[in-house]
Amino acid sequence: MENDDNLHSASYPLLSKIDSPSDLRKLPVEKLPEVCSEIRGFLIESLSTNPGHFASSMGAVELTVALHYVFNTPYDRIVWDVGHQAYGHKLLTGRRDRFSTNRKFGGISGFPNPEESEYDTFTAGHASNSISAALGMSVASSLHNETPQRNVVAVIGDASISGGLAFEGLNNASTTPNNLLIILNDNDMSIDHNVGALNSYLTNINTTRGYNKFRLNLYKILRKLHLVTERQRDFILRFNNSLKSLLGKHQNIFEGLNIRYFGPFDGHDIEKIVRVLNDIKDMNGPRLLHLRTVKGKGFAPAENDPAQWHAPGKFDPATGKRQSDSGNGCAKYQDVFGETLLELALQNDKIIGITAAMPSGTSISIMQAKMPHRVFDVGISEGHAITFAGGLAKEGLRPYCAIYSSFLQRAYDQIIHDVAIMKLPVTFCIDRSGIVGEDGVTHHGVFDLGYLRIIPNLIIAAPRNEETLRNLLFTSQAADHGPMVIRYPRGKGQNPDWRTPMREIPIGRGSKMTDGNDIVVISLGTIGNMAGKAVARAESEGISAAWYDMIFLKPLDADLMKEAAEKGVTIITVEDGVKNGGLGSAVTEWLNDHGYSNRVIRIGVPDNFVPHGKVPELMTQCCMDEEAIYQTIVETVQNVTK
Repeated sequence: MENDDNLHSASYPLLSKIDSPSDLRKLPVEKLPEVCSEIRGFLIESLSTNPGHFASSMGAVELTVALHYVFNTPYDRIVWDVGHQAYGHKLLTGRRDRFSTNRKFGGISGFPNPEESEYDTFTAGHASNSISAALGMSVASSLHNETPQRNVVAVIGDASISGGLAFEGLNNASTTPNNLLIILNDNDMSIDHNVGALNSYLTNINTTRGYNKFRLNLYKILRKLHLVTERQRDFILRFNNSLKSLLGKHQNIFEGLNIRYFGPFDGHDIEKIVRVLNDIKDMNGPRLLHLRTVKGKGFAPAENDPAQWHAPGKFDPATGKRQSDSGNGCAKYQDVFGETLLELALQNDKIIGITAAMPSGTSISIMQAKMPHRVFDVGISEGHAITFAGGLAKEGLRPYCAIYSSFLQRAYDQIIHDVAIMKLPVTFCIDRSGIVGEDGVTHHGVFDLGYLRIIPNLIIAAPRNEETLRNLLFTSQAADHGPMVIRYPRGKGQNPDWRTPMREIPIGRGSKMTDGNDIVVISLGTIGNMAGKAVARAESEGISAAWYDMIFLKPLDADLMKEAAEKGVTIITVEDGVKNGGLGSAVTEWLNDHGYSNRVIRIGVPDNFVPHGKVPELMTQCCMDEEAIYQTIVETVQNVTK
């Protein structure tokens, strides 16, 4: 350990001595470029062997250093949006020596987490929430009459600021008394390339350096001479914005909201950023600083292909060559979806693809490459995606919305109001369902079964394998059954020969996998493969177990349920989602409604938030892996026979 410390001291002479931002603030500003260089070197070294979100954090190094150098954190608040770019922040806030545990089970989180550090002011994992959260903190500081005045900074990317929640926050910030500083980290990228008019607007927006300097200096002089008061500020600001729009023949959207705008500036000129932040940090009222950055800055392969280097996995830090993951030779479920959707779209001209800023992440990009006019990436706007799909469906088209499970949570009202009530034929293709791994608590897709099952008119299905996924997608084309949900996990399947001829699956029809009379196992989704292995192990020890793959959560297969119930034995339900409200709840309710009294043991995610780690580790922690299922079967039967 001592040798490692010496090595880090030699390789990172400044960073190795920064245990908190107060240490950073002791350095002269001329040393900050060196600190930035060391942070980038540290990130390249660490993330090459312990993968994480690479390009975003590399692009935000100067911004991160400047914020902690100028502001008195943690008293002053920095609220990160999403948090993909916060690795440098973690290195500067006491987690440098634990960074090797990043995203590992029991280690530090890959996203800002208030339970982990006082410098992590708000949970970050989903886009567009930073402005609203930071505005709340700024208003709270004012209501508390805190002295000295607490500065609150929201850091948001150019993709995240296009989200509806960000616009709501901006709108409210313009009318609510506050002292909020918004940093717009503009790298012209999300995970995939940004879309929409706002992105084009940000690319072209400009305020000259001379204009910014003149305005800033004039404001300081007028304040010092007591010629400008805070009461007069809003009037002067509105007049200034109107005059500027008239002369420049260009309306600035932020200044149109009476939010002072500064920029754009080079987000990699650390000394310039520090000067600007010092100039504007004590201003009253909302203001926005626009910084242009390069995603992947400082590592040529990431700069040249930032989408692939968003989360590149392991790589050679010298050459940038990424390690391939051959795995089991099977396709990812997202690719099975993407290729199958293209097959269907080639046969059915009513099929439309929709995604919310995740074309490559969901593999809807496969159809997009062949049929760009029939695939719509609506950006970070899941609610709009669903209502947009509803409009398409109302006019006779067949939209397929490919959205991650945890992100679909943000469109709950639209699912109910704009699709389910009208029974519109929208297919929700829910990617990253269940336990997803290292991204942790904000990204696990474990709530969808519970929050969707209670909505009338929804059909909900989860395939156990690639073939069933294809068949469900084929089935969902029918025009008479209304909206349909198909959920599938992150990662690879188990059958390399998954390109089978497609067939329709009757709605609400499951499959009996094995028969037996000692115990019943009912599973849903790909976790059924572990349930099947556990049943086989139990049968090898003389336990006669019936196993049913339900395929559909809603409607449940009434014939299979009746057959299972009439065995009169304990029923074990197995699902990759929260136990409350999911398959176990549905089975229990069905039994009660039909007069059966079988005992039900539910295996699934317990009633708490699941941390980050590898999927097998988390499945074990939640007592829902093969061993846990097997032990539950054996112990239940043994207790009955005693």
